[in-house]
Amino acid sequence: LAKSNYDDNGKRWSLVLRQGSGFRTAWMTESALDIPSLMGLGTRPGTVLVNAARSDLEPEGTPPGLRVYEVDVATGEWTRPPFEAEPDRLIFHPSSHLLIGAIHNGDEGAVYEFLDTAAAARWAAIRRAFPGKSPALASWSDDLRQVIVHTGGEGSTGVYQLVDFARGRADIVGETYPGVAPDQVGAVEAVEYPAADGTMIHGYLTLPPVVADPKGLPLVALPHGGPASHDNGGFDWWAQALASRGYAVLQPNFRGSTGYGAAFTEAGYGEWGRKMQTDVSDGVRWLAERGAIDPKRVCIVGASYGGYAALAGVTVEQGVYRCAVSVAGVSDLRRMVVGVSRRGRRDSEAVRYWNRFMGAERLGDRSLDERSPAKLAARADAPILLIHGRD
Repeated sequence: LAKSNYDDNGKRWSLVLRQGSGFRTAWMTESALDIPSLMGLGTRPGTVLVNAARSDLEPEGTPPGLRVYEVDVATGEWTRPPFEAEPDRLIFHPSSHLLIGAIHNGDEGAVYEFLDTAAAARWAAIRRAFPGKSPALASWSDDLRQVIVHTGGEGSTGVYQLVDFARGRADIVGETYPGVAPDQVGAVEAVEYPAADGTMIHGYLTLPPVVADPKGLPLVALPHGGPASHDNGGFDWWAQALASRGYAVLQPNFRGSTGYGAAFTEAGYGEWGRKMQTDVSDGVRWLAERGAIDPKRVCIVGASYGGYAALAGVTVEQGVYRCAVSVAGVSDLRRMVVGVSRRGRRDSEAVRYWNRFMGAERLGDRSLDERSPAKLAARADAPILLIHGRD
């Protein structure tokens, strides 16, 4: 039905639609970053989904950014699927592969929205059957009458269940961590706190098992990787393992995270070691003010970007953390981007992406050294544990 082309030299993306036995270029745009993409079939035969920035199709005042559009291959008409919120993930019919629903991130986790009436009815029944269990779609049969869902909730590491609508029953087919008993699982609380500039930061606080009212606990701040990603309120093996040893664990979805709209992600551009960093430590201070944690017993831990945040927490920042653990973390921002360029072009999309997110003007921008923990090692005010794979 359709294909796309991207000219990396000219930074032009084009949408090519089938016309008879051939193809025609239906739309073209210059895009150095936030490059459009084909996402699959639309809601009806003869349509495709395109993730693109089309400010010309949106009401005046709509924030810029990529959005999902449905394009009619025959007419070239662009419309927006009628979702109430901008989707984070799309759901396609297992047989026809047409778009039937989407998922977006809410304060309490994933929110499902279905356009297909049969699928919507099935999912409504599943939510009624598993109250408080945050059911997540894993797979379903071609006729939508058998569904595998993953359920969680308090005291659960996660269970896969086969829901059979013909028989009217659900059977457990597997557990995520069968060796972990319910009394070993700590409670997970959704939290929201203001950053220093007033931006509201969402996140999750995992408590040690049997602790209901935290007072003066030691804390592990556990920022996620990406950084264009986000944590949710489900069972997190790393957070739970730390909590099982008596730590409270804070997983903040700092600015730059996904799941809270394009504007929130873009608020992280140029904020490595700056507001993305203080969003984490502001959460530590907020918990300390509530009396939930002991501010003298806080460690920052993370992998990938989270590993960078851990290193920056005791070098770029100081006086917040008692120790830092970096797993496969980035320590030299300039060297990382130069390394990306050596695997491709100096002005490749990857280089442009990282320069924008880190806040660099050009490849090799030495201003990144001011936020690179490897360049600031002598300033470290707490012990650092480095963990890397051999390769």
